[in-house]
This record gives sequence, structure tokens and C-alpha cells, in this order.
Amino acid sequence: MRPDLPGISAHQIEQVLALMADGNTVPFIARYRKEMTGSLDEVQIQAIETAHARVVKLEERKAAVLKSIDEQGKLTPALRHQVTAATQLQDVEDLYLPYKQKRRTKAMMARAHGLAPFAEWLLQFPQGSVEAEAAKYVDPAQAVTSVADVLAGAHEILAETFSELAPMRTWIRRYTQRTGSIQARVRPKGRALDEKGVYQQYYDFAERINRMTATRTLALNRGEREKVLSVKVTVDTGAIMNYCHFKLVGQHPHTAATALIEAAYTDAYKRFIGPAIEREVRGALTATAAAQSIKVFGQNLYNLLMQAPMQGQVVLGFDPAYRTGCKLAVVDANGKLLTTAVIYPHKPAPAAQRAAATQQLLDLIAQYQVTMIAIGNGTASRESEQFVAATLQHLDRDVYYVIVNEAGASVYSASQVARDEFPDLHVEQRSAISIARRLQDPLAELVKIDPAAIGVGQYQHDLPAKDLAAEVDAVVERAVNRVGVNLNTASVPLLTRISGLSATIATNIVRYRDEHGRYNRRTELQHVPRLGPKAYEQSVGFLRIIGGHQPLDNTDVHPESYPVARQIMAAAGVTGDQLGTPAANARIQAVDTAPIVAAGVGPATVADIVASLQRPGRDLRDDMPAPLLRHDVLTMADLQPGMRLEGTVRNVVDFGAFVDIGVKHDGLVHVSRMAKQFVRDPNTVVAVGDIVTVWIESVDLQRERIQLTMVPPVAKQ
Repeated sequence: MRPDLPGISAHQIEQVLALMADGNTVPFIARYRKEMTGSLDEVQIQAIETAHARVVKLEERKAAVLKSIDEQGKLTPALRHQVTAATQLQDVEDLYLPYKQKRRTKAMMARAHGLAPFAEWLLQFPQGSVEAEAAKYVDPAQAVTSVADVLAGAHEILAETFSELAPMRTWIRRYTQRTGSIQARVRPKGRALDEKGVYQQYYDFAERINRMTATRTLALNRGEREKVLSVKVTVDTGAIMNYCHFKLVGQHPHTAATALIEAAYTDAYKRFIGPAIEREVRGALTATAAAQSIKVFGQNLYNLLMQAPMQGQVVLGFDPAYRTGCKLAVVDANGKLLTTAVIYPHKPAPAAQRAAATQQLLDLIAQYQVTMIAIGNGTASRESEQFVAATLQHLDRDVYYVIVNEAGASVYSASQVARDEFPDLHVEQRSAISIARRLQDPLAELVKIDPAAIGVGQYQHDLPAKDLAAEVDAVVERAVNRVGVNLNTASVPLLTRISGLSATIATNIVRYRDEHGRYNRRTELQHVPRLGPKAYEQSVGFLRIIGGHQPLDNTDVHPESYPVARQIMAAAGVTGDQLGTPAANARIQAVDTAPIVAAGVGPATVADIVASLQRPGRDLRDDMPAPLLRHDVLTMADLQPGMRLEGTVRNVVDFGAFVDIGVKHDGLVHVSRMAKQFVRDPNTVVAVGDIVTVWIESVDLQRERIQLTMVPPVAKQ
């Protein structure tokens, strides 16, 4: 069975699966095996791997179901064909339901008491007396003491039988999905539990199932878990009963058995089919919402990781706080810690300490020639921003500050990675270092933190942990390998994310560097313990050596392609030390590569080599928007409708984007206000880290909510 992957051919799928079976990683395949895959990117390759796993799971389940039914002696050729032809796991489960081992049911007990023949008799719509026929099955020895017991037992058998009819369940499921609604109501004590009115919009809510969004589904689920809301599926049961009547009674003559059959299928829907399909529908909505939210989280995380680094800056990390003081850490242009300090610029600190804080900050800026201040966006962030902005007014040179998303910094500070890096520092001091380094190189610092703690999604703590972790790993791996790392400065957590490297090998790479000094050639990696030929092949192209003995080691060119790269350089008349200069780039671009392609080197590989030779040490993040630098501060009270501001996108969700405009709370740009034209997916317009121009639409000081628009207001005539 071929996975359904639009735009990807069967040949491409076969090639990717073969490469993976041979131990190749997604980044390696995407970058260095383009000819084999038709230049599929990491996302497409990952989709093939996921779809293949889904197909394998389906086929394994089919085999298990067929084996179980066969062992019961009930596998017919028709049933085998139905199971084999099924394309959805739910269809397989529907077919298996009548043969599935169950706990002892009332229907099973009725069959054990010998009432199955009477139930089958009823299905013939006989003209005779039902009670008279039922009397034949009264058997006190079987605990069937009356005609009523016989009728009740037959009812259970028929109800269970009807509930297990796969075609009927399929029709009802599809009808419910197509026409049903999700309804929510506030519970009697729900308002008291929802003090902030988080779920107020769902107190009296109804939406068609096929129109439910991921945000609404997850919000309803959480509101239900918190006992604020009651949620149910509603559907036209009259139409369902008409369908059941048509399928089970149809053109049969109306007899005394008809009413019993009608009662049985009504009960089958009420007790078995309806509740099961409600669980399935809500489960499917939750699964779809989770998948969408995981995708949103992945997109946001990727954009966060790919934010432009602030290179060459001496940064002061500022971790705000009230009572315990603000923790400061100064790091040099390479991220090396220079000093730490604590100041008390906010109440409840005594006035003397607050007054001294300004001079303390100025002294640190002067002593270490600080060029940038990174302020964490947690507790006391805006008060700290006001303090920093006021302090910078005392300087005779430009020093800017940036508000940095500090989510997860505390997680890092208490981690073993942080303890290993700074064993003699307190948790708060490590947090200030992390905030400073996030500005210098977001990717290198954020890989040390559990991405689920970064907070760039929607309801990520409600999502399946395993699926979220898989997406996170894929996203981080894609980001790290697209950027590449400096082999002589990369940390163990960063190296662990490189294609083909495990935590053990990454540790050995750093240990080898500590013991033998800097790496001067990529080939030196072959001496690292536990780094075998396959790991070397998969990783080496993503590891850079700046200022080494081999200029090609500072490019994306894989060592397996060095002969081709040298051939292109020779044809261009360019030496290694000239790479990256405008003149060399022009000559390399002018090289006729047709003979190289004709000799058997793939055109995509040749094109990549040419591009890499023109940008040694390339960093994709250099093309991303730089952080928004500030030297003044606003409050919510300063905001007026129509005001134009620049802001940084902090989070993208399916209903819009949250933008930091320099006040205490992020403003929301609803998806309907992102462009003049209709926007279905906010991710097609903005990404985390983007610098955007917005206009104030409204400010609710009481609820602390800011509504923004990215559509310029129409000038008044």
C-alpha cells in the first residue's frame, strides 16, 4: 500500500525509504542526495517517513485482525477481502468488532441461555405470535423464568448485533461528522471556577463538527477537564433512526416482531453506537487539533531558532525580578562570561538600593564596553525596561536594549547542562547568561532547553507528549543542520543535534577538542572515539572549521564532493584563500559546469557546490530579520487607536499572531486583520521573530488586551 503523499512520486518514496533503511538521516538525504530523491526537502522526507510508519501500522493491524478471526474459524473470503482492502484503521476495527474478545455482556449471557435462535426468528419478521414463540424458550434451569426474560435476552442480542454492523456504523459516523455539531454549556459551578472568564465565549456554544478549529477544540477540552464546561456531540437522531429502519426493516411486512426490532436498533444507537461515535468524533477532532497545533508549534519553533544572531556584540543579560533583585550577566562577543551582578532597581527594595542601581548598571556598561542589553520578558520585565531606558539616557554613546523571550531560561538554569557549564553560579545567574546568549546566538542557546518549555505554540502542554517530542526533534534537527555549526566552539547539546551524532559522540568530539586543541581539518574527526565511518559521512558536511588548513571545510560542500569543488575552483582560477570575495564569486558563477554534469555529477549537487563556494561560512540566519532594537519605552496608557508601531512577532497561532510592541502585554493581530485579502493560515503572512508594522485598533486596560492590525488605516478625507 502506497502512502498518499500529493506531489511525491512512488519512485521518490522508494528512494527515500531505501536511503533511510541504509542508515541515512533526513538532513543528510535532503542536502547531499538530491539526485536520488528529486530534491525533496526535509519536511517532505519526514512526511514520507511518517506516512510509511502509518502504513506499516495499518498493515500490521490487518494481519493481527485476520489472524484472530481465522483462529476463531470465522474468516470468510469476503471478510478477508474487506479487511485487506480497508484503507483506514477505523474501518479495520469496525470489521473486527463482532469478533473481538469482550467482557461478558448481557447479549453473551442471553446466547449462553440459548436465546440466539429466538432472536434469529424475530429477524425473519414472522407472522406468528411472538409471545407464543418466546414461551418455548422459557427454561428456569437457564435462569430464563418468563416470556419477559426471553424477550429481554433477545433484545440484548439484537441490540449488540446491530451495533456491530460495520456498514451501519460507517454510515452513522460519516453522517455525524458531516452534519453533527459540538455543543458546550457552562456547568452549574463553572462560572465560579472560571474567575478570569477564560472560557466565557464557550458558555453557550455550538459549531458544526466539520468547521471546528484546533484552538476551539483544545479550549473546549481544557474547559471540560477543568469542570467549567460540559461538551457533547449533537446530531439529528431522527435521520439516523430513519436510516436504521430502512436498513434493518426496509420492505419487510409489519409484524409483531417489527416493534421489537425497532426497539433494539434504537437501543443499539443509544447505548452502543452513539456514545462510541461521539468518542470517535471528539477523539478525531482532538487528534486533528493536536496535529495542527504541533505543526504550528514546529513552525514557530523553527522560526525562533532561525532568528538572526547579534554577532560581535558585548551583551548584558538582564533577568528581571522584584524582591530578590535583578540578576545581570555580561558576556563577551563569543558568549564567554565576563562578570555577574545583582541590582535592586524596584520596590520593595529600599530607596538607597534603588538609587544605587542606576550607577551600578552604568558602571558595568562602561567597564565592559557593553553594546547591547538583553532584558528577559518575565516578571518585572516592563518595569526593568523602563529602568534600563531611563539609565541609557545618561550615556553619550548608543546602547540599545532588546526584549528577549526568556521562556525556558529557568528550565535551562536548573539543568545538568547549565550546572556543567557554570558549576559555581546560582540558578538566577545562569538564567541571566542564557538571556544574554539568546540574543547573540538564539540557535546555539535554545538547543540546550526543552523546546516544550519555550512557549511558542498553543496548548502545547495539552498535546500528545510523544508526537510533540518527535516534531520538536525533527524541527531542531532541521534548523541546526541547515545552519551548520562551528566545530571549534559548538557545545555538546548543539553537536548532539547534528546529523548522525549521538550525545556520546558529541561529548567525545568536545573532549577530543579539549585534549588536543582546536580542529584544523574535518578529517581529524575520524580520530574521535566512537565516531565511525557512517557517523562521519552523515555529520561532516554540517560541521564547519573557520580558519582551518582546508578552506573547503568552512563550506557546505561535503568532503565526498571536494574533487568536484576543486575542479570548479580550478576552472574559475580561484584559490582557497580567495573564496567569498566578490571577484572570486563572479568567476565561479561564470564557470561552465555542463562538462562536469555530463561526466556524471548531478546538476543539483553541482549547483549546491557552486553556491557554497560563493558563501564560505554561510549562515542562513543572516537573511532573517534582525531583532528590534529599542532605547525608549511605552505603557498601555500611551497607546491610542490608529497609532503606528514596530513590533516583534512572539507567537503565531491558528487565529492570528501575538506581537510585542514594547508594552507589558503582547497585542493580538487577528487573522482577519493581517492583510486586505482573506488569509486562511497566519503562517503564510508572519513568522516568529518577524519585525512587523502594526496599528493600534483598540486597548482594553481593564482586561489588559490590545487589538492590533497589520492593515493600514484609511486616511480620513
